[in-house]
Amino acid sequence: MTTPRRAWPKAILFDLDDTLWPIAPTILQAEETLFAWLREHAPRVAERFTIDTLRQARLEMLAQKPELNLDLGKLRRAGLLAAFEQAGEDPAKVEHAMTQFFAARNAVIPFDDVVPGLIRLRDRVLVGSISNGNADLRTIGLSHHFKVSVAAHELGVAKPDAAIFLAACRELGVDPADAVYVGDDVLLDVQGAQRAGLRAVWMNRTGSTKHLEHDVVPDATVRDFDELLDWLKREHGSP
Repeated sequence: MTTPRRAWPKAILFDLDDTLWPIAPTILQAEETLFAWLREHAPRVAERFTIDTLRQARLEMLAQKPELNLDLGKLRRAGLLAAFEQAGEDPAKVEHAMTQFFAARNAVIPFDDVVPGLIRLRDRVLVGSISNGNADLRTIGLSHHFKVSVAAHELGVAKPDAAIFLAACRELGVDPADAVYVGDDVLLDVQGAQRAGLRAVWMNRTGSTKHLEHDVVPDATVRDFDELLDWLKREHGSP
């Protein structure tokens, strides 16, 4: 007897960093861009610190103020302010430094399958995003693909808290049971979404077996948008 197919989800929500684009090389480049700016415009900071020591100082600050994990931009700004004060540089320059960093941080390059995949989805389901990071979809040039975009630093709560998933579903006007969440992190994305009542697809571009370590069972595991769309069609047929 054939198992009846489920109705198509009303919404599909995506994580951003490492799901739609690789983030590590972008952050590394952004930090180098920022440090080059510091050498020219805040030389006393560049003489006293390195990229690594600035990073370590942020980690120490985060350990003292874990609430800053909700807004990584705020954490970086606070770290720069502390560095400028220690080096005797004008703290008014910090905002200029942050402008340089954010411009470079948003110079991401989506994986090849992302834009074609989003185009194929947009006429079938509502598409949204949920992120703990501070990517700016408008700056990146992808905002027109998303009906809603929920960010931890704006909401004041981060994945894997159910509240951020539920907030996105409310903005889209869909029940969590009618939504699918797609992300690369088995705990923050997959487990978090499932606990909020959504189905969750693990975007495992690297062939990782990390889910086995955490006893997380995704509703599906895919390598790219092509496999995601194939899974949707197998599970739900034509929308």
